[in-house]
Amino acid sequence: MDVSLFDFDLPEELIALRPAEPRDAARLLVVHADGRLEHARVRDLPQYLRARDVLVVNDTKVIQARLRGLRAREGSPGAKIELLLHRRTAPDRFLAFARPAKKLHPGDALTLGRTIAAEVIARGEAGEVEIGFVLAGARLDAAIAAEGETPLPPYIAGKRQADERDTTDYQTIYARESGSVAAPTAGLHFTPELFARLTEAGVGREHVTLHVGPGTFLPVSAADTSEHKMHAEYAVLESDAAGRLNAARAAGGRIVAVGTTSLRTLESAATPDGVIQPMARETDIFITPGYAFRTAEVLLTNFHLPRSTLFMLVSAFSGRETMQKAYAEAIAEHYRFYSYGDACLLFR
Repeated sequence: MDVSLFDFDLPEELIALRPAEPRDAARLLVVHADGRLEHARVRDLPQYLRARDVLVVNDTKVIQARLRGLRAREGSPGAKIELLLHRRTAPDRFLAFARPAKKLHPGDALTLGRTIAAEVIARGEAGEVEIGFVLAGARLDAAIAAEGETPLPPYIAGKRQADERDTTDYQTIYARESGSVAAPTAGLHFTPELFARLTEAGVGREHVTLHVGPGTFLPVSAADTSEHKMHAEYAVLESDAAGRLNAARAAGGRIVAVGTTSLRTLESAATPDGVIQPMARETDIFITPGYAFRTAEVLLTNFHLPRSTLFMLVSAFSGRETMQKAYAEAIAEHYRFYSYGDACLLFR
C-alpha cells in the first residue's frame, strides 16, 4: 500500500511533553466497531469492558539506555559522544546507535557517564556500533541504571531533557522485565486504583513481554509498505498465560490488548486458526490493512505518528477511513498525542 495513505497533519502543540496526572485522567477516544466515536477518560475503562474480558499488558521495563561520554584515542583529542543502547548481545556487550557515529572506530576507548569504561568493538550501518564494557551482567546493569538517562522519544527529547520525573513517568506501574528502550505507552495510563476497579468488574489480566526497540515509533521512509523492513523485537508469552487466554475466549471473554506491542506479541503467538501458543523468540510481524486478526477483539492504544507502522496497525484493526476520521476528531478536540498523550479504545 502507498505509505502516503497513512499521513496526516498534526499541530506541534498537541505533542504531549508530560503525562496526565493522575495517569488515568488522560482522555480516551472510544472508537466503536461501527465507527461511532465517543469521548471519555481512561478511568472510564471499566464501563466499556465486561466480566470475563482479559487485559493483556506488556511488562517490559525501560532501561536508562541513553549514555553520554567521551571517546579517547591515542594521538587525537577527546570527543563527546552519545549512545542509545538498543540490544544486548552478551553479558558485557550492547548494540547501540551513536551520535556522532563518524567519530567512533573499532578500538576506541570510551568513558560513559562518570565511571563506565567501554570500547568500540565494531561499526555497522546507519550509526550503529557494538560496544564492549569492562563490567558485565548485573554489575553493568547497575552502572547503566546509575549513569544513563531515560531514552525519551525524539519528539520529546528535542524539546526538553529527560529528568528525574521521567524515570517513573516513562515506566508502567507493572514493569518488571528490563530490556526496552521505549515504553509500551498504552500501559502508562494505568493506576493501582484503575486496576482494582477492573478486577471488581470481573476483568482479568495477563502479562506478555516484548522488549521495545528504537524503531517502533519512527515513520516509514519507504514509498510502499511492501518495501518496509520491520525491526525484530524479542517477545515472550508463557505457557500458563497462553492457556488461560484460550480458556477465557472459550468462556466468552474478549482479549483486550493494552498497546500495539501486546497485540503484536499475541498475533505472533497465534496459530492460523487463532489458538494462542507460548512463544519466546523474536518477531518482526508487520500489520497493515487487510491483515486478518486472530486474537484481540479490543485494543487500548495511544495516538501514533503519521506514516508509522503503528498507525498502519490501528488502521488495520479498525479500518483506515475510520482511523483517519478518529484522528481528525482528536485533533479538532485537542487531544494530546504520542507517548505521554491521550488514548484510544478500539473495538475491532
